[in-house]
Amino acid sequence: MFIYLSKKIAIPNNIHLKCVSWNKDQGFIACGGDDGLLRVLKLESQTDDAKLKGLAAPSNLSMNQTLEGHSGAVQVVTWNEQYEKLTTSDQNGLIIVWMLYKGAWYEEMINNRNKSVVRSMSWNADGQKICIVYEDGAVIVGSVDGNRIWGKELKGNQLAHVAWSPDSKILLFGMANGEVQIYDNQGNFIMKMTITCLTHSTGAVSIAGIHWYAGTGGYIEPDCPCLAICFDNGKGQIMRYENDENPVTIDSQMNVVSIQWNHCGSVLAVAGSLRALNVEKEVNVVQFYTPFGEHLRTLKVPGKQMTGVGWEGGGLRIGLAVDSYIYFANIRPDYKWGYCCSTVVYAYTKPERQEYCVVFWDTKNNEKFVKYVKSLMSITTSGDFCILASKADDTTPQEDAELETGSQARYVLILCNSIGTPLDSKYIDIDPLFVTMTKTHVIAASKEAFYLWQYRVAKKLTAMEINQVTRTKKEGRERVYHIDSNPSAASDSSPDFAKAFTATRDPICCITATDKTLIVGRESGTIHKYSLPNVVLIQKYTLNHRAYYLSVNCNSSRLAIIDISGVLTLLDLEVRSATDDSAGDQATAGDPSKFERKDVWDMKWANDNPDLFAMMEKTRMYVFRNLDPEEPIQTSGYICNFEDLEIKSVLLDEIMKDPERPNKDNLINFEIRSLRDSRALIEKVGIEDASQFIEDNPHPRLWRLLAEAALQKLDLKTAEQAFVRCKDYQGIELVKRLGNLQSEPMKQAEVAAYFGSFEEAERMYLDMDRRDLAISLRIKLGDWFRVLQLLKTGSGDCDDALLEQAYNAIGDYFADRQKWVNAVQYYLQGRNQERLAECYYMLEDYDGLERLTALLPENHKLLPEIGQMFSNVGMCEQAVSAYLRCNQPKAAVDTCVHLNQWNKAVELARTHNMKEIKSLLSKYASHLLDKNKTLEAVELYRKAHHFLDAAKLMFKIADVEAEKRTRPLRVKKLYVLAAHLVENYHEQVKMSQQSKAKGKKSEATFALAGLLEEDATSSDNRFVDNAWRGAEAYHFFLLAQRQLYEGYMENAMRTALHLREYEDIIPPVEIYSLLAVCSTANRAFGTCSQAFIKLESLDSLEPEHRQLYEDLSLEIFTKHSPKDGRTMELDPSAEGPEGKLPTCIVTGLPIQEYQFWMCSVCKHCALEQEISKYNCCPLCHTPLA
Repeated sequence: MFIYLSKKIAIPNNIHLKCVSWNKDQGFIACGGDDGLLRVLKLESQTDDAKLKGLAAPSNLSMNQTLEGHSGAVQVVTWNEQYEKLTTSDQNGLIIVWMLYKGAWYEEMINNRNKSVVRSMSWNADGQKICIVYEDGAVIVGSVDGNRIWGKELKGNQLAHVAWSPDSKILLFGMANGEVQIYDNQGNFIMKMTITCLTHSTGAVSIAGIHWYAGTGGYIEPDCPCLAICFDNGKGQIMRYENDENPVTIDSQMNVVSIQWNHCGSVLAVAGSLRALNVEKEVNVVQFYTPFGEHLRTLKVPGKQMTGVGWEGGGLRIGLAVDSYIYFANIRPDYKWGYCCSTVVYAYTKPERQEYCVVFWDTKNNEKFVKYVKSLMSITTSGDFCILASKADDTTPQEDAELETGSQARYVLILCNSIGTPLDSKYIDIDPLFVTMTKTHVIAASKEAFYLWQYRVAKKLTAMEINQVTRTKKEGRERVYHIDSNPSAASDSSPDFAKAFTATRDPICCITATDKTLIVGRESGTIHKYSLPNVVLIQKYTLNHRAYYLSVNCNSSRLAIIDISGVLTLLDLEVRSATDDSAGDQATAGDPSKFERKDVWDMKWANDNPDLFAMMEKTRMYVFRNLDPEEPIQTSGYICNFEDLEIKSVLLDEIMKDPERPNKDNLINFEIRSLRDSRALIEKVGIEDASQFIEDNPHPRLWRLLAEAALQKLDLKTAEQAFVRCKDYQGIELVKRLGNLQSEPMKQAEVAAYFGSFEEAERMYLDMDRRDLAISLRIKLGDWFRVLQLLKTGSGDCDDALLEQAYNAIGDYFADRQKWVNAVQYYLQGRNQERLAECYYMLEDYDGLERLTALLPENHKLLPEIGQMFSNVGMCEQAVSAYLRCNQPKAAVDTCVHLNQWNKAVELARTHNMKEIKSLLSKYASHLLDKNKTLEAVELYRKAHHFLDAAKLMFKIADVEAEKRTRPLRVKKLYVLAAHLVENYHEQVKMSQQSKAKGKKSEATFALAGLLEEDATSSDNRFVDNAWRGAEAYHFFLLAQRQLYEGYMENAMRTALHLREYEDIIPPVEIYSLLAVCSTANRAFGTCSQAFIKLESLDSLEPEHRQLYEDLSLEIFTKHSPKDGRTMELDPSAEGPEGKLPTCIVTGLPIQEYQFWMCSVCKHCALEQEISKYNCCPLCHTPLA
């Protein structure tokens, strides 16, 4: 930071001031002094010039009111910003609370205790409570509306200071003897504070100030020290909280009268006086410290006795009460900021977040990108990149952070592009207090050593690939040097951080670098010059002051140094050769060793001229050419960039007032004098004189200015010369082309187009009746809407190809913006089928897509894509038709398989004689079976017409279900389904035979051939021959029970007898148990007895079950003799004249008539009169004809 005195306001009648306080929110300054003096002032900048903002704008007193009411010297003034109140007290103990009413201050409340004098008053952070301490130990806490909350006498203590904690839970009382005591907010004593900074002090001390920063502007890093206590002997401590065991200690070695934090807790001002060496006189000084006790600056202030200090709300000014004056000093803070690639990068803290908020503000497009960084230390920029240096977070994984010592790295350098995307990072062990970067290197320095990292940025690589690159090429890209070592050209293999911690007597205080030179400044004033990229110490220079900021010009010949007191000097790094007519050269260039400017806080060399630089001196910007200053420009901006005779400057003070919404107005471009003069000459005098002036002050920017002016006047000769001088090849080509044109208006139109006045150029072309040129101009600009307009407005036919091109380009315009509906209209007119397909797909207009498929010629390259589109949304048929039109049956089959349309897939595979369908099917089926989805597998085989496989699976399912012995009806259904599948298989074989033999053979031959083929192919004859057997078994099993329950005992028994044929399907226990029940019900005990005999002889029965059957048979046959009541008319398996008689599936009886009904599907028989009651076959449920 830099600080300089800027203004002084005198208090009338030489009344000495005792205290000063600056209201942070509204900007009022209250000062109290002897004889009851109390004044409220307000400084406001008044300016109409938009460029003059902040400190550069002239400020006047907009308020200067004397507040009457005190009689004695006013000793304490304190503001309540939240409620706009001022509280003051004088040496007689009188307290007055003032309020603002219609622009003036009035007394609101008065309080006088008369016993003692008020030593200190403090409002808490939210302005609700005030604590007042009196010298005699009385403490009063009151509320903002004037009510007393509590009061207390601290016996035997002389009170001097009071402070609230940020959360208002704790009060600190400073005693006259230098003790600090901690109380809670109800006035209960907690403990005494340990004062570490006084351990080696002797003699009486008193407290000069206690200030506890309340965190209103955020903290510069997590856990930042914020409670400052300072004693009159210059010693002080800064603590993180009230009982911090390990505070930061400072020793300012001066008599302190007052201390205060700035608005964001980043700078502590310590005001008092310093006894100069061997001089009686004391000097008033303000020392500035960071929260970590590092000394930033010293400000000397004239006058005899300084009594108070107060920061302005934005932290850009400080007010000092000295004798009967208020001095104002301007502060140029060290913002964390940089400028790369037309992006301003700046960081600020927010109260609600611990991290720094880093904003990448792209000034061209006015876009901003935000990134949060913990413990940010600095921002450094160069070219298109920026380096963020921060403390390494303990929690983040550090892949490349393992150092030689094996410890974790403490700091990290992150390389970002201009929108804040991290491209690479390096973990280092030295504290990067000073960081600079060139196009190829990043150099970070601690006090003892500096570290070089040659960064690589691949323009075309993705972030992932960049990481790979950095992993592999680690060696040789990083080096560390100690400042006291003398590096020679032999390059070190890998960074050895261990040697970087050796202490040095003469620490580094600043660094800078260009592509070929590295400059390191040390506190003694020595400056080292090293060569880059191989680091060799070339030379040492000795200055008689300590440098604060270094900067090298664009050809590394001259170094600018700003020292800690703000004096800018120059140093020639290269000896200018004596052959260059040295006397004349010196006369024009001025002597750099004599050059000196005071109060300089920023400077930048021009990027394109080694003798040109701009610097900021107080609130003025000076541009120096050959050490001659131009007239200054009033501004307080920070210089971003200086090239092409233009200085870009950014008003960071204004941006930081509202950092979330940076404004283009806070970016200012200044043209330097030669550019302004040339422009004025061209406009007022003419091209001849201007070119003479530019000849004397050559610069590419000026030549370009001249070239453009000459072009507008069509002075081609001058224009060509000027383009040559500024090396603008395109410009030279343009002049040549203009020279070849005959007509004057054509030239004017070309020039207008060159300067970007396209409307005017187009109008000129149309006036010349050259619509073709107007169209080609618009095509170059990509303004296809206008091209279409021009094409349509012209008389006569226009070029069809061009028209189509225009339609398609407009279609592209809409498609890029995802306005597919509009795009479709133009693509239709432009007959652009590829893009049409895409638009239809995006619009989900599948009908349109289908129409397009039909329109396309066969084998069109778009058809596979359309097929894929249909396939993606599950529209199988459309996809297949698209694939077939482009002769890709394989893709069509794959689509069907993908969409589970197996029957379609098989059909296609058949028609196109594809081999792999079988393997596909089995793959898919086995996949389904693995997942235990047997029914799905059956369905799959059925759809694929693999009926036999389906039937096998179906029989398996039926068998499994039958074993459960729970739902016989379901088992019957499963067997029926399985049998149906076998019938389908028979049908299929027969059909295939027919198709094979196209001749006129008889049906019988086909059938025979079919059966023979079936025999040859089918391995599992049980299924094929007796397909219906399982269905029959369960059919009769159910029928017997139904008849039994309906009371047809005879029929039930007959059916049960028929069941004996199916012992292989239904367990014999079930069959004979059923038979026993039916025959008992039918009183046919003979049959019943046979059933029991069979039951008792079954091997599958367990002994206890067998015993039960035996008991039951004993019980029955003791009552009834085992004989049938009627003789059975016929044995169920009776033989007819032509072998075995068929069984009726309705009644379960043998059919003895010659006329009977037979089912067309399952080929089972029934009696005519019985089946007439049914609509479907009772076994296979086929509808009756």
